Amino acid sequence: MQKLTALILTLFLTGCVFPGVYKINVQQGNIVTDEELAQLAAGMPRSQVHALLGTPLMLNPVDLSREYYVYTFQRAGGEIKEQRIIVYYEGDEYASYEAQLLEETPAY
Repeated sequence: MQKLTALILTLFLTGCVFPGVYKINVQQGNIVTDEELAQLAAGMPRSQVHALLGTPLMLNPVDLSREYYVYTFQRAGGEIKEQRIIVYYEGDEYASYEAQLLEETPAY
């Protein structure tokens, strides 16, 4: 009987979240600001865009005319906030970008 009670208690407690457990903030990807995007100019070489924005998080090996900069942030196990920027190229020169930016960058 004691073993059964101990087993049931153990199973019950493993499903519970213990209060006071520290959960870290998780951030991944490229932090790109409005100021950095404003510095982009049509005709910039790809290497100069990389120097300004950093290395893209995702590349499409089939279509080299796009690069993806993604940033995600999760505060203490809460909701994941995401920022996406797609940079378009014509040949090897910057053409334009499409952005879904966060209102504020929570990492700072």
